[in-house]
Amino acid sequence: MALSACSTFESDKIDYKSATKAPTLEVPPDLNQLTRDTRYAVPGGVVSANALQAGQAAQAPTGAQTVVNTVGDVRIERSGGERWLVIQRPADKLWDPVREFWLENGFVLVQDDAKLGIMETDWAENRAKLPQDVIRSALGKVFDSLYSTGERDKFRTRLERRADGGTEIYVTHRGMQEVYTTKEKDGTVWQPRAADHELETEFMRRMMVKLGLSQEQSKAAAASVQAAPPAPSARLDTLNNAPVVLLDEGFDRAWRRVGLALDRTGFTVEDRDRSRGIYYVRYVSPEAQKASGGFLNKLFSKSGEASAPVKYQIQVRGEGERSTISVLTSAGVPETSTNAQRITRVLTDDLK
Repeated sequence: MALSACSTFESDKIDYKSATKAPTLEVPPDLNQLTRDTRYAVPGGVVSANALQAGQAAQAPTGAQTVVNTVGDVRIERSGGERWLVIQRPADKLWDPVREFWLENGFVLVQDDAKLGIMETDWAENRAKLPQDVIRSALGKVFDSLYSTGERDKFRTRLERRADGGTEIYVTHRGMQEVYTTKEKDGTVWQPRAADHELETEFMRRMMVKLGLSQEQSKAAAASVQAAPPAPSARLDTLNNAPVVLLDEGFDRAWRRVGLALDRTGFTVEDRDRSRGIYYVRYVSPEAQKASGGFLNKLFSKSGEASAPVKYQIQVRGEGERSTISVLTSAGVPETSTNAQRITRVLTDDLK
């Protein structure tokens, strides 16, 4: 009971309904707006990181203790403000159960790539946030579409293979909210909202139940890693006239945190190579998106051709207890463009 009391998230306040049957909500690509305001093309390909021990267990640097709570072959770990699951089972044995987990929770998957190790839900609404008054109770089942929370959520799950044969599972959240554009409240727009880390932890807890733990075991495990010291701050800098992000952390932890930042800010990673410290991504610039019609015209529609994305490499280099994150071109040359400045600023904001 004491452990359960540590958690501030009300786990019964979750009842998602996918927005797939309604107009699809897309995230705007303008990185200048907010750190969660990004859009990347969905590529394919085999993850080279799997063959190169991408999920090797991280060794926390001095002052960044990793908290672990293990039950059976499932455990939840925390380092700084980040939490993830570690399961002593191969990734190919976990893919189907994890996939079923999201479907059972009311989501539709828009990305389902076992080779890449990433699945992502469509935008969905948490219907448990709707007020349950008398009118809502009487009419809700008949006119359910008339009610809306004004919020939508999307979750990405990434499976990383470990050198010991186990798997690390990361769950990241992105949110959007509908806000009024005028004082008369006669028009609205969708804007990004901050990632909800407690919601991420709650879904990891529920995933632990799917993987064999009891409700009591999962709640105790999740509650034991709730309180976390602040993670080291990131800061912008320049190196050889190119923008970079500096982290006072060793490579292992920086690699994990950059991967989570890419997930939370909407990057789609088409490949990753941990031995070289590189995430391969594709980026659509705000200027290219505006030229193709803009975000607002496509917010609730999939029609029209998207602007061609540009390939980049996000490189993590570690030297002792310090790491440097830089943006490279597809050929591996340091990038100095406006896009590189935008991307490093987005990563810095999320890593702070």
